[in-house]
Amino acid sequence: MKKLILITCLISFSIKSQNITLPIDTIVTTYHETKIKGQTIKYTAEAGTQPVWDKNGNPIASLFFTYYKRVFNKDSKLNPNHRPLIISFNGGPGSGSLWMHIGYTGPKVLNIDEEGYPIQPYGVKDNPYSIIDTADIVFVCPVNTGYSRMISDSKGKYPDRKIFFGINADIKYLADWINTFISRKNRWESPKYIIGESYGGTRVMGLSYELQNKHWMYLNGVIMVSPADYKLFEEGDSVNSSLHLPYYSATAWYHGALDEDLQKKDLNQILPEVEDFTINKLIPAIAKGGFISETERDEIADKYSYYSGLSKIFILNNNLNVPNNFFWKELLKERDGLTVGRLDSRYRGLDKKNAGSSPDTNIELNSWNHSFTPAINYYLRNELNFITDIKYNVFGPVHPWDRENNNTRENLRKAMAQNPFLKVFIQSGYYDGATNYFQAKYTMWQVDPSGKMKDRFYFEGYRSGHMMYLRKEDLKKSNEDLRHFIKNSSTNGKPAKY
Repeated sequence: MKKLILITCLISFSIKSQNITLPIDTIVTTYHETKIKGQTIKYTAEAGTQPVWDKNGNPIASLFFTYYKRVFNKDSKLNPNHRPLIISFNGGPGSGSLWMHIGYTGPKVLNIDEEGYPIQPYGVKDNPYSIIDTADIVFVCPVNTGYSRMISDSKGKYPDRKIFFGINADIKYLADWINTFISRKNRWESPKYIIGESYGGTRVMGLSYELQNKHWMYLNGVIMVSPADYKLFEEGDSVNSSLHLPYYSATAWYHGALDEDLQKKDLNQILPEVEDFTINKLIPAIAKGGFISETERDEIADKYSYYSGLSKIFILNNNLNVPNNFFWKELLKERDGLTVGRLDSRYRGLDKKNAGSSPDTNIELNSWNHSFTPAINYYLRNELNFITDIKYNVFGPVHPWDRENNNTRENLRKAMAQNPFLKVFIQSGYYDGATNYFQAKYTMWQVDPSGKMKDRFYFEGYRSGHMMYLRKEDLKKSNEDLRHFIKNSSTNGKPAKY
């Protein structure tokens, strides 16, 4: 519940976009309180903008952020600047920070049902599972997402898009921005964490090294939520496509599409068996291509069908390599005439016709836009008092996106090797078909081929999709898992050494 509102505003420049202006360096502060685990938590919320500068010190962009900081009583002996700080990004690329902001870790959460489906009236409510009791959080919108925009110079010319829109460019300017934010907010003493969802997984892998080596900022933790690893997508069919199967099994199990002997088992009993088959049988079989023996091809197709709920003929017709979009279209086609969602395959969709190789729409994304868009616009204006006519870009224009020279996976390894404090936590939903949980495990395995740092990696799976926190049970568990990770990555006065 909101306790008191105080607005402060510092304006130095203006962004001009379609004759609408927005201050590029401003803060609106409001005061709130909420209850978490039966404890009253007081906090401030700063909604504002902070510039990105070029090498000459001229503002070339302004990033919108929302910063939540817990407020302690005057007699408290705790130093508020020693509290953990989490810097939060979503993905896309081109996505605003709203998803984890009002869906996951923030003090407010969407007005949705217990499985994550939109209900009316739209809006937000207190999040009793928010980690604001444990850590302060800043949600950051990269350029062209949320209210963040590029800034034109005195002649009306905008900066080169290449400065912002690419894997390495994105990491570079965001690291600069974070450095400024940490200094402005006096948070250099704080244990620091970066969390990224989806493409944000690539982003935070790269930021861990950039912050450490360009800004001398050493992190305690990197958290990846349903991470997208572009390196994995480039590694070829025999590996990448095979890693879909455990996700297919989870989805088929959810929809009751597996054989009876599998269907009666719990999901956690099935998945280790499917993962073992995938690594030790399916990847080698697909790697053999057309030179696989007929006997082995037939055996693999049988087992693939058994674990996926797809017909053996369908699998053979796809040469043991079933693309995601085929699966979403095919799984329930003959039984229910429905499709399953891409980002969350618990969702079911209606197509114009059963024929075809892909669903007509991402039914789950339609559902999420349905609930998130009105909620974030209401919340920022009415509860955080950040009022502007600039459109909040749920998804902004950032393409083309430069994917060249992607060394983020290796850079995370180097950051960890250089920083004994740094630990990694991955959270994935079993029903996510876009960045599936087994791909996330594979990425984790590949970061450190030596295995010398494997005790610093943690993985948790949830019975939800890409945004696993939308399901109430997983919202509670995933936030609690974050608390445990923060506690486990606390140094407690130990020196950073091997």
